[in-house]
Amino acid sequence: MTNDAPKVEAASVLGHGGRVLPAVTVDTYNEVLRDEEGFVGDRASGRAFRSILEDWREKLKALGEDPFGDTPSHEISKSKLDKVLAGDDPLAAGLVHTVVEEFAVELATVVRRFLHLENWRDTERILIGGGLSASHIGELAMGRAAVALAGEGVAIDLRTITHHPDRAGLIGAVHLAPSWVLAGHDGIIAADVGGTNLRVGVVELNMKKGGNLAKAEVWKHLHWRHRDDQPSRGQTLDRLAEMAHELIRLAGKEKLKLAPFVGIGCPGQIDERGVILTGGQNLPGNWEGEDFQLHAEVASRLPRLEGHEPVVIIHNDAVVQGLSEVPNMTDIHRWGILTIGTGLGNARFTNRIDETASA
Repeated sequence: MTNDAPKVEAASVLGHGGRVLPAVTVDTYNEVLRDEEGFVGDRASGRAFRSILEDWREKLKALGEDPFGDTPSHEISKSKLDKVLAGDDPLAAGLVHTVVEEFAVELATVVRRFLHLENWRDTERILIGGGLSASHIGELAMGRAAVALAGEGVAIDLRTITHHPDRAGLIGAVHLAPSWVLAGHDGIIAADVGGTNLRVGVVELNMKKGGNLAKAEVWKHLHWRHRDDQPSRGQTLDRLAEMAHELIRLAGKEKLKLAPFVGIGCPGQIDERGVILTGGQNLPGNWEGEDFQLHAEVASRLPRLEGHEPVVIIHNDAVVQGLSEVPNMTDIHRWGILTIGTGLGNARFTNRIDETASA
């Protein structure tokens, strides 16, 4: 252990937005970086990728050669872009490759900026998550950014997350709970609330002796693209509860014992009371402020689990997605995640396992 290793603290017991979790310390999350052009993170977001695509399409349109015709850029799926990149149309493939290249430059810039932050010092690995990471264009952008950083002598291991981001945002919730909460149970209910989508799932623990969660996996999950329906906050909460009720019913049919614990990831800064302080502006309705506690609203809509009122714990969605990688980070000590979605989520972690074992 190095002399500058942080002091070992007791893991938070079922705390919202907890910094000291069973396996890791959350050093920082939801960092907001600004420069003279605005928010730095916006340069490596899903919106930024679409903006770059639109800019290059406009240049081609001036020559009458836009390969995507009249299709709006925001309606061109990542799978479509993947197919075009590997297709036989050299102009279309060249367009997508150019967009990926320009986005990779922005991603490398954002990574450098994060590495200069005090709370991101000595980061050994950065994972790229979010929707873009599940596509070939996203993987290519990450790889190109990694090459650019290596060429500049920036020592960082850059790679995509292991699980599909739709599942990672659920799987990570098991690492919010102390092992005693999970003991004797087969799974938990988890939810991932985003600005576009809502996912609720049963995460099967598949625990080994000693509480090892390396094999945790999504058993079943339900998905709702709420942005298409433009629901109110109350309607969104009701739908979340309906999805949870359905999954609880299905788990019961399969004799899966669900712990009386629900983990929820959502955008923004979460305080110890479960209040979303900032960053919830893309959620349907007003989710920020003292008068709204997401955990209480969800708990009031759920049934008892294993004879107990469920405890609902809230944390930032980038933190939760990052926690899905805990079992894969045993070879390093300090690591972070950048989630490329509608915006850019971020979190930095320090492993606690070795420190706790040696304390």
